[in-house]
Amino acid sequence: MNFAMTFRIAYRALGRNKMRSGLTMLGIIIGVGAVIAMIAIGSGAKARIQEQIASMGSNLLIVLSGSATSGGFRWGSGSVPTLTVEDAKAIASELSAVKYAAPVLQGVTQVVYGNQNWSTITFASTPEALLIRDWPVAKGREITPSDLEGAAKVCLLGQTVVENLFGDIDPEGQVVRVKQFPFTVVGVLSGKGQTTWGQDQDDVVYVPLTTGQRLLFGQQFPGMVRSISVQATGPDTMNLAEEQITQLLRQRHRIRATQDNDFTVRNLTEAMSTAEESARVMSLLLGAIASISLLVGGIGIMNIMLVSVTERTREIGIRMAVGARGRDILYQFLIEALVLSLIGGLIGIVVGVGASKLVSQFFKWPTLISINALLLSFSFAGGVGIFFGFYPARKAAKLDPIEALRYE
Repeated sequence: MNFAMTFRIAYRALGRNKMRSGLTMLGIIIGVGAVIAMIAIGSGAKARIQEQIASMGSNLLIVLSGSATSGGFRWGSGSVPTLTVEDAKAIASELSAVKYAAPVLQGVTQVVYGNQNWSTITFASTPEALLIRDWPVAKGREITPSDLEGAAKVCLLGQTVVENLFGDIDPEGQVVRVKQFPFTVVGVLSGKGQTTWGQDQDDVVYVPLTTGQRLLFGQQFPGMVRSISVQATGPDTMNLAEEQITQLLRQRHRIRATQDNDFTVRNLTEAMSTAEESARVMSLLLGAIASISLLVGGIGIMNIMLVSVTERTREIGIRMAVGARGRDILYQFLIEALVLSLIGGLIGIVVGVGASKLVSQFFKWPTLISINALLLSFSFAGGVGIFFGFYPARKAAKLDPIEALRYE
């Protein structure tokens, strides 16, 4: 008996009891659908975090000013300005593991245009700040060194500020008021989106550092900055850059060996990578949990196939009596189990893709469906069919023809 004939016999045998075959496939359908949906949800979360890591800037370190202690309470980093513009220049020029360094002053300001106003975060920094953040200008020009030298009253706006102040009006060349001072809009930043903690990165205004020092933030502590943004030369030099920055600032601030640092160095890329690893683990866990339903579906196939062997004992005896060999019977029942699992796998793929789309649409949760996940789920479904169908098939193949013919 050739393979094609065995397949046709197996297919007809399944077709004789469509309801039972359908119910048997249900476990595989649910299992494959669940695996695909869970992997899509986990992969979507991981992709979103990767986008947010990229939006923060590559190889990014943040140096924050020290903390204050008052009345027994210790305030957070940045509460006492201990960093200077000269510190940033020294970090950029003296450290081998550092590519760029930009001093930053920031604060919440009210920005007004015409009869519209918007409360946002204003950053005062140098042109290197946008290079560190990998943040190109979508329209207009960047802040230049000449703007910095002349303390020019110019600014760059984030997309959120543009939407709330200008609507459909082209903001380039318009004049806005920041803390009652007029600033000319010279450019609009490209969109960055939200961070993993939900902060809108596009809700910002950038001005030259010297302008911010003179007009907006620097009156109380001249020459001081709240933080320094640093970009390492590469991902493999992040730890070295952190060590070099710590050593340099301790020397510049004349901190003795027994004293604590009056600054904090934070590796934002490392923190975001930890979040990415958590998302990857979550994706694997969700897939593993969903795979349990596939195993349950496989057990269902084995149970139904065992019942089928019992019901068709006389048929097996007749086939053996007219010349069918044990391996023909084995192949027939294996093919039946494989067909059940593969058809269930195909339907499960449709269900899983549909469920992923529904989750994305109604719950606004990012999902990412990959071809590899579909192929893996389909292959796993086939493997489940063969694995759980082998025992019933082997049992059928080992039946004694005479005993099978006598079976009632």
